[in-house]
Amino acid sequence: MKNDELLRRLAFYQDLGIKDLYRRAPSAILDEAAPAAPTIQLNQETMLPPLAPADDTLEKIIQDIGDCRRCRLCEKRNKIVFGSGNEQSRLVFVGEGPGADEDAQGVPFVGRAGQLLTQMIENTAAKEGIPIRRPDVYICNVVKCRPPENRTPLPDEMEICGQFLFRQLMTIRPKAICALGSTAAKALLATKDGVTRLRGSWHKWHDIPVIVTFHPSYLLRPYNQDAKREAWEDLKKVLHYVYD
Repeated sequence: MKNDELLRRLAFYQDLGIKDLYRRAPSAILDEAAPAAPTIQLNQETMLPPLAPADDTLEKIIQDIGDCRRCRLCEKRNKIVFGSGNEQSRLVFVGEGPGADEDAQGVPFVGRAGQLLTQMIENTAAKEGIPIRRPDVYICNVVKCRPPENRTPLPDEMEICGQFLFRQLMTIRPKAICALGSTAAKALLATKDGVTRLRGSWHKWHDIPVIVTFHPSYLLRPYNQDAKREAWEDLKKVLHYVYD
């Protein structure tokens, strides 16, 4: 593979916002002081995704995922959870990963946290006079398979699944993205900051505005009343931006 092609493929990860996850990439590429066109020795351990095709569609992405065996998350998953909702939506919600209910049904955010997210979207939209319901938006996750015991996805798992999230977002090209929780925020924004520091301000992913708010599972805890109020404010902000 030519050096310029390898550089383009590594830039793919930079676009996604997971620069710190290139654990298998050649170190010469990652060193900011390296020359512009280094000599690169590839080996069988180097795994890089193909660039997203210009005529990409969600159906093509699903076909490319197939019966995915690219990382360890396939070992205990029941179903791949790709995404759901309006494929032409102007608003996309990105969460962390499927839970038990999602793994069983193959649909994102259908458990308790998902029910709360549905209520948040529909109740906030109704109160703000915005005529949308959950099916009008698109919802997906950073990883498409359930991590064991609902643990946080590991860097290499996020790296491998990241190519499909990248393609989803580039295909839909929403007016705005709402990142639900710190894992989604870190994957999209290449930051180590948590939700508390990130929320309340607009960020960018590929020139698409991003708002960060708390994951619904965090809001289910009874002592997070302030977070619930703040999440409602975040949701109002993104809904008015997208639909006004």
